Amino acid sequence: MTENKVKLSFWQIWNMSFGFLGIQFGFALQGGFMSRIFQTLGADKDAIPLLWIAAPLTGLLVQPIVGYLSDRTWHPKFGRRKPFFFIGAVFSTIALFFAPYSSALWMAAGALWILDASINISMEPFRALVADKLPESQRSYGFVVQTLIIGIGTWVASNLPWLMTEIGIPNTAAEGVVPDSVKYAFGIGAFVLFSSILYTILTTDEYPPENLEEFEREKSLKTGFFSGFSEILKNIAEMPTVMKQLGVVQFFSWFAFFTMWSFATPAITEHIFGATDTTSVEYNNAADSVGNYLGTYGLVSMFYALILAFVASKIKINRRLLHMVSLIAGGFGFILIYFIAEPWMLHICFSLVGIAWASILSMPYAMLSSSVNAKKMGVYMGIFNMFIVIPQIIAALGGVNFLYKLLFGEAVINTMLLAGTLLILAGFSNLLITDRKATHDS
Repeated sequence: MTENKVKLSFWQIWNMSFGFLGIQFGFALQGGFMSRIFQTLGADKDAIPLLWIAAPLTGLLVQPIVGYLSDRTWHPKFGRRKPFFFIGAVFSTIALFFAPYSSALWMAAGALWILDASINISMEPFRALVADKLPESQRSYGFVVQTLIIGIGTWVASNLPWLMTEIGIPNTAAEGVVPDSVKYAFGIGAFVLFSSILYTILTTDEYPPENLEEFEREKSLKTGFFSGFSEILKNIAEMPTVMKQLGVVQFFSWFAFFTMWSFATPAITEHIFGATDTTSVEYNNAADSVGNYLGTYGLVSMFYALILAFVASKIKINRRLLHMVSLIAGGFGFILIYFIAEPWMLHICFSLVGIAWASILSMPYAMLSSSVNAKKMGVYMGIFNMFIVIPQIIAALGGVNFLYKLLFGEAVINTMLLAGTLLILAGFSNLLITDRKATHDS
């Protein structure tokens, strides 16, 4: 990409990031309601993390490959990252629409697997696009604008099943059948996912390689599967020190959020509402409410990102300090869920979580993009995803069940204590990062 990058306006950055609205619709519906679907289909609470295992396993493989391929792609009309946006959008839309129609656990787990793998095809190229298009001085601003869009998507998508119930669509169904309110929500999410990514494709141009002849020559020297695989392994071995340090922060952060996505519904419906029968009106009303409370962290992340976008456009920020404080706030939010006396107080808890979520979706990528070779931005964004999926794999293979029972006890609400503890550890892990080019805006 050319080094003569011009500063973009807020709306130009908004357009090129708008596809993240749909991606987050997919993630929010997946994270907020797949566990509800699993429980409806008869899954035991302790088995839920294992049903998520295929998704992060696939991401571990897909993300670096997609990043590597997108770095080596260029078409005068379709660009570099946009073909991957489109491919991911098609398959994730199909998976999102059909997921709530699953009639067996294996079908729901398979839908989750396809959905997550397809979203992964789109997601990291979107991260790389910000670094491709923006000069160094706008990186924090660009990733924060992305986070603003993600916050909007999280809030709206998390509230969709509740909204469907409010307008009269049933939120209960026969045993083993997913309620219509959830089906309608996933259908709307599928439409938003595809249309928002298509909007970005149609409104955003990409920079061509700085030297097209050199780009084609380098690509011709490294062709074939084994050449690509060895190149990815080489990049993993040579990853920058900052990336490894950020990996520690990411490990604790994503272990915490995977714990929330897996266990928030059973933990809160049982501990706060006393509802355990998945066919009862009480349980489904409580599960709708959980979606509403989860929407709060999306709403707050949106406003927090809006504030950060304003600040980052005016002054240079300390990314490390901001990320550390935000993660610690989110950790206390998770822990407070255990102690609250009234359901409405969950809005306070998830407001704190929303502060952490906004930072997780922006600051690590701003720090990373300042520390890697611009020509390898896609593959390094994909490799960086390893630090997201590996903790999820460990958590799904029994890490969550083992740790929360060992440290806090058998009650499922203790998963929120575990999530909070891990997020606070993630916050303090930022102290490992000392490279000023990564920690501060230029």
